[in-house]
Parts: sequence; structure tokens; C-alpha cells
Amino acid sequence: MSRNEVPASVKDERLIKKRRDQMIKGAVTLFKEKGFHRTTTREIAKAAGFSIGTLYEYIRKKEDVLYLVCDSIYDQVQDRLQQAINTKEGSIESLRLAIDYYFRVMDDMQDEVLVMYQEAKSLSKEDLPYVLKKELEMVGMFEKVIESCVKKGALQLPKKQIELVAHNIFVQGQMWGFRRWALRKLYTLEEYIDLQTELLLKGIDKGE
Repeated sequence: MSRNEVPASVKDERLIKKRRDQMIKGAVTLFKEKGFHRTTTREIAKAAGFSIGTLYEYIRKKEDVLYLVCDSIYDQVQDRLQQAINTKEGSIESLRLAIDYYFRVMDDMQDEVLVMYQEAKSLSKEDLPYVLKKELEMVGMFEKVIESCVKKGALQLPKKQIELVAHNIFVQGQMWGFRRWALRKLYTLEEYIDLQTELLLKGIDKGE
């Protein structure tokens, strides 16, 4: 499934990226504070540091900004995970490291994660499937890590359980962002990672 690029009247690709990065940063702050529907394109332009006229050189409508925000968030997370997660090692330690790294990425991007949970429902019917497909691709990375553990005998899990555990890891990482108002009163990030990892491994460690 592919998604057409958001059209821009400007042709300079480097300038398009620069302006859209500014737009995304400003929009995340506004969407977190006010929500997508209550935020105006004029406010997004101001937060990005340019005029409303300049804004419309890089997008067609406000919904394009939300798409760019969601697309950028998932691209950043996916790029960072691909650089750090070993999907082929097949050890419990590699699974622990993958969980630890992912949770720390979620801590770094907690504002973006919160916006995703609040506003993804406002994506158009064309954009939502594309963005959700990106999420499933990231869940798939954890499936590969767990599958490698199964292949090398570190874990014993059927396919359905592998898929569910991968989804659990993904949501538990994001939960640090959208439940932070409660979780930060109870745990440090390190405590949260350790406790969630131990609970997860106790539930799936059937190899012993």
C-alpha cells in the first residue's frame, strides 16, 4: 500500500523538508495542547515561524499537516529501531535489548506518541491505512526478534502468541507516553523498562 506525496508548489526538495520539519514541530506542540480540530492553519504557520501564505506552498489543507506529523513520527521510530535492533541473534538478551531500546525511543518521543493516540482518528480514510501499515511494520520487527529466539531454542511459542507478544511490547512502550501522567508518579523509566520486561519474559519463557 502506498500513499501519494503531499504536493507542494515549491520544487526545492531540501527546502520542502526544512519547512515541513518546522511545520511538524510546531504542529505537534499545538495538537498536544489544543487538539487537531481546534488548531488553525494560521496557528501552525505562526508556530513554524512563517506566514500562512508560505504554509500553503507546502501543503494543500490542514489534514495534510496531520498526515505529515504521523508519517514523520513513524519514520523516525522505524529508522531508529532498524539501526539498533538485531532481529537475527535469537537470544533472550537480544530481546531484552530490543525492548529496552524501543522504550527509550518512546520516552524521547513521548509528546509525538501522545499526539498520535489523540489525533490519528482524524486522518482521512486514504491516509489512515497507510499510517497504520507503518505501525504494523514496526510490530513486525519485534515478531522477527521473537521468531529468532524460537528458532534458536531460547523460547517456545506458537505463531499466534509471537504476534500477540510483539503487539504487547509495542503498546507497552507507547503506554509510557500516553499514560505518563500516572506512570511517572510510580516509576522511573528504568524501573518501568525492567518491570515490564520481567513481566513479559515470565509470561513467555516456556523453554525451561
